[in-house]
Amino acid sequence: MKSKSTTSKIILVLGIIITIMTLFPIYIMIVNSFKGRDQIFTDTLGLPKTFDFSYYLQAIDKMNFLHALFNSLLVTVISTVLIIALSSMTAWVLVRSKSKIANIILLVFVVTMLIPFQSVMIPLMQYMSKWEIPSIQFSMINTFYGLIFMNIGFGTSLAVFLYHGFIKGVPLALEEAAMIDGCNKFQLFWRIVFPTLKPITVTVAILNVISLWNDYLLPSLVLRDPELRTIPLSTFYFFGEFTIQWNLAMAGLVLTVIPVVIFYLVSQKHIIKGVMAGAVK
Repeated sequence: MKSKSTTSKIILVLGIIITIMTLFPIYIMIVNSFKGRDQIFTDTLGLPKTFDFSYYLQAIDKMNFLHALFNSLLVTVISTVLIIALSSMTAWVLVRSKSKIANIILLVFVVTMLIPFQSVMIPLMQYMSKWEIPSIQFSMINTFYGLIFMNIGFGTSLAVFLYHGFIKGVPLALEEAAMIDGCNKFQLFWRIVFPTLKPITVTVAILNVISLWNDYLLPSLVLRDPELRTIPLSTFYFFGEFTIQWNLAMAGLVLTVIPVVIFYLVSQKHIIKGVMAGAVK
């Protein structure tokens, strides 16, 4: 009994330490977003003397926040919807296929998850820059559809893997009954199979929304026009070559985090349901 009690206390202490380490950068970001430059350097950890929201107003103005917010929402929503649609259909076909090729294709998806983006970003940009038709102003670089196309490529592997494991638990008899009733393949998937995938679909959506919303590296390589900047790219405005506007940068980072935190808080019950349903499957 004593050993169990000691173990529980150690786990509790470790949990508290990890929580403090996780929340500490957030604390630094929030308190310094209300401080002037002088107080940031002289009292980084202390509370602000006054809660001055003017830094937030300046950050909103310099970031062109509302425009960047729209850009981020556009890219994130469209990318997530397409990833869900394409990966769920792909996983369903792979699960129901009796061919050995299906297992090979799934293995390819899994292997691509292990390849870091940094190792392919230069050849990817070189290759995508060749996808250009000037006569119709088509280009994969410096366009939203080019960024969305690449987001789908990088987001599909994990989504297919998650859907594949979940679809295995969907009763085949349900699909056979629908086929007997006259459903074609398209109707079978979207009317019968896809509604049963709600728990894992919500999980996939949340993972992709958080990942795409916070993504800086890929958009920085693709979007060169300032009018196309997403929120993470807009925060880079405060980091100059010789000076850094720390108070405005912190305010900008807080503004960047707020939408995704709200999304996570609203969706957290669905995350728990998705994880529990996946475990049961």
